[in-house]
Amino acid sequence: MASNTVAMPAPVCLIENSSTGQLHVNQQALEILSQIDQPVVVVAIVGLYRTGKSYLMNKLAGKRSGFSLGATIQSHTKGIWMWCVPHPCKPGHTLVLLDTEGLGDVEKGDQKNDCWIFALAVLLSSTLVYNSRGTIDNNALENLQYVTELTDLIKVKSQDSASDEEDIHFVRYFPQFIWAVRDFTLELKIEGVCVSADEYLEHALSLKKGFGKKVSDYNLPRECIRRYFPTRRCFVFVAPTAGENMSRVESMEENELSATFLQAAKQFCEYIFTQSTVKTIKGGHKVTGRMLGSLVSTYVDTISSGSVPCLDNAVLAMAQIENKAAVQQGLAVYQKGMEQSVQIPVTRDRMSEQHGKWEKQALETFMKRSFKDDGHIHQKTLADQIISHYTELVKRNDDVSIETCNKVLVDLSVQMSHNLQQGVYATPGGYKLYCEDRDHVVQQFRATPNKGTKAEDVLDQFLKQKKIEAASILLADQKLTENEKQIASEREHALQMEQQNKAMEEETRQMKCTLEEEQRSRAENEQQMELKLQEEIENARKEHERALESKLKEQEELMKKGFEEKATMLQEEISQLKKESKSWLDVTKTLLEAGRDICNSVLQYKSMRSLMKR
Repeated sequence: MASNTVAMPAPVCLIENSSTGQLHVNQQALEILSQIDQPVVVVAIVGLYRTGKSYLMNKLAGKRSGFSLGATIQSHTKGIWMWCVPHPCKPGHTLVLLDTEGLGDVEKGDQKNDCWIFALAVLLSSTLVYNSRGTIDNNALENLQYVTELTDLIKVKSQDSASDEEDIHFVRYFPQFIWAVRDFTLELKIEGVCVSADEYLEHALSLKKGFGKKVSDYNLPRECIRRYFPTRRCFVFVAPTAGENMSRVESMEENELSATFLQAAKQFCEYIFTQSTVKTIKGGHKVTGRMLGSLVSTYVDTISSGSVPCLDNAVLAMAQIENKAAVQQGLAVYQKGMEQSVQIPVTRDRMSEQHGKWEKQALETFMKRSFKDDGHIHQKTLADQIISHYTELVKRNDDVSIETCNKVLVDLSVQMSHNLQQGVYATPGGYKLYCEDRDHVVQQFRATPNKGTKAEDVLDQFLKQKKIEAASILLADQKLTENEKQIASEREHALQMEQQNKAMEEETRQMKCTLEEEQRSRAENEQQMELKLQEEIENARKEHERALESKLKEQEELMKKGFEEKATMLQEEISQLKKESKSWLDVTKTLLEAGRDICNSVLQYKSMRSLMKR
């Protein structure tokens, strides 16, 4: 069973980057992630090597050390390292910190490898921190050229589409963006006016008017950041200490560090803790640690195969894994619940009551974990497995009930069998004594508790077996006249018919119970399906509105700055998003109606029907 908490005393390597540039997933890290079934807030930090990325990540972990800081011009972090800690502000959530190796490492000299590290940080995080030194000038933005290559490194849809169509959707699925400027020495002023760090960033991302390659190259990284990352923040940090002490920042006490630096670090951490969102995937589904591990494996395997990571494919691969696991988890809840609450033999009412209770809990468990269950295939599988288990349980209950009832009747009939062997009933008046003993056995049998579902049926068979025996004793009883024997025979027949009717009534009542169970199960499955569809539609709607809001904001900024042509080009994307928005109600109605139709076709309780034919 997955744990809700995880204890990591130190970071571990999540994605290894070999000397040949090959990426490999560390199985130990995947094992850690597999134990986390909480939603995860994933913060990844990227930037040039030796810019102090690891220090900020250690602060977020609440530790003075952990991620390697190093003290030379060599890059210390290789690949992507991971540290999972309980979220300090969100109970029931895990904060996953990803520290990436420094980009632009002269020893590595492989820009393509850097691009993949950057792309993985984007794909895996819910908040992406870009760490740089000095100021946000043109050189700093040129160093962020990796963002301009994302269209070649990430696909949204599985089918072929142009890169300019792909990046339209990036804004829906990309993380929040934070630019952390280290060793900042300037005043936060623009044309003599004091500005915030966020305003400083937006000013640095302003586009340049004009045409030609030089202007295009200048605008490209800025446009990419503006288009891909809807939420942007900036934090500036002065140097934490004098230059000669930088190599030992990790071991220095806080009172030895710059108060201004510490204040900025505190604000940065507070923002991450309170504003960084849970990692989601396409469709707005929240990602757990276990699911994050699946994403890591899918993306790295895709890159290693020479292909481009695709959000659609990653979601489908994860959905298959999660939905299969959701079926097993839901079935386990049902089986364990029935095992603990039903001690056979029990009445059919008790069995049915518990079946309904645990079926509901099993479906809720399944729905909580499942997503993108196209065609409700996995829900159908769970429904089939539940009814299969219930059918076996009902049969076992019937079998144990028959065995129990027969044993009770055998035990109660010991004296009758003894009397029969001793010839007690072969004397005049023996038939009356036989009837009294038999009726007493029936009376005691009815008073015996916990006989299960087959009491009337077994009693019916018992009396049928005694019919020949009773007829022989009646015929031999010399005390009775022929007329009295005839009356007694008719009474025997009436007794047999009365018990047979009771057995049939019990069978009819159980058939009715079966129909009620089927109707209840269908209604419960349909209700759970509708709730799940509504949840998924709401997630997609929020995802869509987020993209539309970002596009409208960007268009407004372009218009303000006089970029009418670019704003007009953006209008086509906005119009398409608005068109999608107007169709949400129809989409919702169509999906819900389709869900009901599928539910009726999915929940064909063949096993239940077989019970009625028994």
